Formats: sequence, structure tokens, C-alpha cells
Amino acid sequence: MSITYNSEGQKVADAKKEQIKVILDTNFFFVPSQFNLDIFEELAELLNQRFEPILLSSTHKELQGLTKSSSLKEQKQAQLALTLAEKCRSVPTEKASDEDYDDVIVRIAAAWKALVATNDRELKKRLRKVGVSVIFLRQKHRLVLDGAV
Repeated sequence: MSITYNSEGQKVADAKKEQIKVILDTNFFFVPSQFNLDIFEELAELLNQRFEPILLSSTHKELQGLTKSSSLKEQKQAQLALTLAEKCRSVPTEKASDEDYDDVIVRIAAAWKALVATNDRELKKRLRKVGVSVIFLRQKHRLVLDGAV
């Protein structure tokens, strides 16, 4: 690790870029099973720099609930989603009684200035309204970034 100093001999930020945090929404974990796309590979290609996939505990809880779905297809997709979720850094979150899962994502993404990967149209609108950049699937075969990194 290299340390850089300015002209006055003070330490400045490391020359290496900090990893971009990408919060993954529940529906984004279903992209691989629905569209045969490797979301982590596609994110790496889209962002073209190091990133840290984030799984909020509220999203994990929502995925676990979907494994108990009445539809066998949804149960299998949720199981695959949970397997993919293991590749993410898990972050404990508190959900207030008046919040839904999307509220938690908006709150944390705005506070962290993190990107959010989602295909939820309403959530995308809410995130863009508060200045959070969004990654989503376009034309069922590629990821697109709406906003800046």
C-alpha cells in the first residue's frame, strides 16, 4: 500500500480508489435465474472498477421469506438468490415499523452515497429523486447505469 504526501508533507488519500458500494435489491438477485446473466460479472464490466456488493439484512430477510412461497418456481429462484447473496457483504440494518424494505434501501443508499442495483421501477424513481445512481437490467441482456459513479 502506498502513502502519498502533499507538498507540505501531509498524508493525503491513498492513490488506490475506494471500492464502490453497490446495494443489491431483492429482485436483482433473480436476474440470473430469469435471464441467465451473471450479475457480478456484468457489474464488474459495467463499472470497470472494484466494487463491493452489499446485502442489507432487510433484503436477506425478504429473500428468506420468498423461499416459503406457494410457487415452487419462486422457491427455487429464492434459493438460488440466497446462494448468490453469499457473495455479498452482509450489513445489518434496522427497519422502523413504518418503513418497508424499499424505504430502508433508499435511506441507506442516500446516506452511504452507494449505487443501488434494482429492476423495481418505483424504487428507481425514488432513488433518482434523492440523487442515488441506479443500475438496472435493460433489454433482458445487459446492465445499465442511470446516474454517476
